[in-house]
Amino acid sequence: MEIRIATNDDIEYMMSSRLEMLKEVNSLDPDYQYSQSFVENSRSFFLDGQQTTVLALDGDRIAGCATMCYITLMPTFSHPTGKRAHLMNVYTAKDYRRQGIGMKMVSMLIDEAWNKGATEISLDATEDGRALYAKCGFTYSNECMVLVK
Repeated sequence: MEIRIATNDDIEYMMSSRLEMLKEVNSLDPDYQYSQSFVENSRSFFLDGQQTTVLALDGDRIAGCATMCYITLMPTFSHPTGKRAHLMNVYTAKDYRRQGIGMKMVSMLIDEAWNKGATEISLDATEDGRALYAKCGFTYSNECMVLVK
């Protein structure tokens, strides 16, 4: 098993893992067709976005994928650099679950975020993912309010 930070040369692995994960998490039909704009925007973000993606590969088979996105906000007393990160798309293929792959990918991304100067990492967790994130040190927060268009 190779677990490593992805490069732009890995775009097909990153895209295929993301689209597979979204089908499972959103209970979509296996034959669901994403809009062309959604696929293009996702591809562009991987290639040009402020992110780090980790891939877990078993030969040419994708065992898992996870992404840390970076944002910079105005500095605050709690976050003097203004650099923050958001963990997303943590996914391990069914045949590879419960082998520590998710933990390894998330740990690599946490280290990368701290090394990039982030002072906070957020995430949106599925029920299945909560135990993993708790083991990594994430805690529940009631600090945030959200307005969604």
